[in-house]
Amino acid sequence: MGGRARGRLRVYLGAAPGVGKTYAMLGEARRASERGKDVVVGFVETHGRARTADLLDGLEVLPRRTLTYRDTSFTELDAAAVIERAPVLALIDELAHTNVPGSRNPKRWQDVEEILDAGIDVVTTLNIQHLESLNDVVHEITGVPQRETVPDELVRRAHQIELVDMAPEALRRRLAHGNVYRPESVDAAMANYFRVGNLTALRELALLWLADKVDEQLGRYRTDHGIAGTWEARERVVVALTGGPEGETLVRRAARIAARGRGADLLAVHITSADGLTSGGDPANLVRQRALVEDLGGTYHQVVGDDVPRALLEFARGVNATQLVLGTSRRKRLLTRGVGATTTALSGAIDVHTVPHEATGQGHRVRSQAALTQRRRLAGWALALLGLPLLTAALQPLNLTLPSEILLFLLFVVAVALTGGMWPALTAAVLGFGLLNWFFTPPLRTLTIAEPENVLALAIFVLVAAMVSAVVDLAARRSREAARSRADAEVLSTLAGHVLRGAAALPSLLARMRETFGLTAVTLLEKDDDEPGRWRVVSTSGGIPATSPGTADTDVVIDDRLVLAARGRLLAASDRRVLQAFAAEAAVALRQQRLREAAERAEPLAEADRMRTALLAAVGHDLRTPLASAKAAVESLSSTDVTWSDADRAELLATADESLIKLNRLVSNLLDMSRLQAGALGVKLEPVAIEDVLPHAVDDLGPLGERLASDIPSELPELTADPALLERVLVNLMANALRHSPDGEPVLVSASSHGDSVEIRVIDRGPGIPTEAHERVFLPFQRLGDRDNHTGVGLGLALSRGLTEAMGGTLVPEDTPGGGLTMTISLRRAT
Repeated sequence: MGGRARGRLRVYLGAAPGVGKTYAMLGEARRASERGKDVVVGFVETHGRARTADLLDGLEVLPRRTLTYRDTSFTELDAAAVIERAPVLALIDELAHTNVPGSRNPKRWQDVEEILDAGIDVVTTLNIQHLESLNDVVHEITGVPQRETVPDELVRRAHQIELVDMAPEALRRRLAHGNVYRPESVDAAMANYFRVGNLTALRELALLWLADKVDEQLGRYRTDHGIAGTWEARERVVVALTGGPEGETLVRRAARIAARGRGADLLAVHITSADGLTSGGDPANLVRQRALVEDLGGTYHQVVGDDVPRALLEFARGVNATQLVLGTSRRKRLLTRGVGATTTALSGAIDVHTVPHEATGQGHRVRSQAALTQRRRLAGWALALLGLPLLTAALQPLNLTLPSEILLFLLFVVAVALTGGMWPALTAAVLGFGLLNWFFTPPLRTLTIAEPENVLALAIFVLVAAMVSAVVDLAARRSREAARSRADAEVLSTLAGHVLRGAAALPSLLARMRETFGLTAVTLLEKDDDEPGRWRVVSTSGGIPATSPGTADTDVVIDDRLVLAARGRLLAASDRRVLQAFAAEAAVALRQQRLREAAERAEPLAEADRMRTALLAAVGHDLRTPLASAKAAVESLSSTDVTWSDADRAELLATADESLIKLNRLVSNLLDMSRLQAGALGVKLEPVAIEDVLPHAVDDLGPLGERLASDIPSELPELTADPALLERVLVNLMANALRHSPDGEPVLVSASSHGDSVEIRVIDRGPGIPTEAHERVFLPFQRLGDRDNHTGVGLGLALSRGLTEAMGGTLVPEDTPGGGLTMTISLRRAT
């Protein structure tokens, strides 16, 4: 068996439980068995579905391994038995399953790996939520954490993946018919995990993941078979960006082209030179264009290459692009073809769109900045014009040979090149040629050269001097460009870090900008919508800010609404390139800041929406129960078919009265809670005696009031409260205490005076609550987290605390000595 090749894995992938993965797997197994293939069932879970269980008939099912964990027996896949049996094909359900402790492997996918290594083909099932890479995404969508995951790499290496798809509505119908879960679990499943939105999102995840897998397989097939041409299996539009002002036009045009093909990809690419010193584009433009590409759902890429057309086409073919969007050249060419013409000539099967724009033909070759400072260039000219005559005068008495004199002149020209650059060195070379000819080449003092070797030596001298001058100048220029690029890169990397810092990104960014360029103030301005022509300061750093672009020393236009204004000094053109990148990132930081603010504003609305949802879910039973009781009592009393005795009539009237009292109390609690949250609850404070309020509260409890005991001192002073609200608080607290007290145990209401306050205690002997949950019980609808929804809406304690605080008091829970809970109301003593 050790010599057998590794088995092949086939995965039935589904968006959610119940789409039919196991059913499809068993159907394939039956077909394979009918064709004579040796098939065994290693582990299949039918979940009580009869039609799925029927498909097991006639298939060989291997015994499962039984394990005991915490006094409970479990059955698991017996991987060793599968390997020993050595079938051609094994069916193993639920790839993501976690095995019981004590199993051969912690995870079932590890069992499957061993079976595959033994040369056995495996067919398995998997839901998309169990893929490791999608774990956090699924948690965010459904709110349900997935603790059982499978490495993506294992699934990607599968020989075949088949999607078992089902529309969300169809899956919900299956769920409602009891074909997925037991009837008692259906309502909860449909209200939570199996919502249409959740299922739609999971379905999209499954389709996209599988599409990427298919695309990967296609790319591997093309590579294995040496296929370099473009296969238009999926539209991919590549737009080439140079960093010029036309980039946004090209991106939008490419996005429109991509939008015509459903599911088409948009990719933007910028080609930078291989030396990394210059990218040929404006960094600020590239930042804005990258943000635009990502806003349109595309991706941005940067490729290194000196031959722009070939690098562009290599990238396009590498991503299997079908269309390429270029801008017309900004330079007027006379002798050479532009990038667009060269790319089109070499494009092959890729369609090339050349898009005209406003900057067409208006570009010019940017002059390179001088490699050396003006002082060094002047020193080079002085050395060339004055040093050569001095060198000539110094060499004449020495009577050296001509080759030695040429080498000394060449050394001098190199010194001039190192000092002043190329042009002084070329001038020194020409001047040195004349001096060597006149003073040192026979016949002397004439321009005639007698020996041909001397002509060759002088010519080589001029050529070498020119070449050395050019190399020295280029090295100096590149050195300066490298230093400049390194400085710009350091600034831009710091800039990118500031944008990722969160809430303080924009102020920090402006402060960094001010420090980098030595400015006194940097301000981000935005057009005022209320007053046309006026500008509004969005954020500023430093001294007195510029209030409009005209009052700034340097301004950078970001878009038609935003301008970055700097004060302190005029910036050089080279500084403006980096400043524009700062400006573009400032716009991104502003957008992120406003998105965060919008999310923060939306959070209370979402919380209110969750509160309303909880309210609707909570009050359903509490409203229906008293309404149903009252309605049944009234209908019974009004019925003419039955003759009621006086006792029955009185009982029905009492039932209706009690139900309506409960309903009235619930509605009152809901209205008061709404008023509290809206800050519209009217409170009338006055001196109140607890002896006057407590009897009314006890009466509101009806028969339950018989279980109450009170301990109110006769000398207790009056307190400051709203009598009606205090009564409501006492009713809620006493009803809650009675509900949780054991039968036969009274609830005690006591009161005492402490300094400037009066405390009222409602004491029960119930189970109490943990100390860490003392504050949680005051949350509205807290009962929704309890074991059932049939004992109240859970507003009593939340409302009681709200009403107490509205009267200027406090309500705190304490543990009752000996067991139970004490609710203590503290209110100001009346003066």
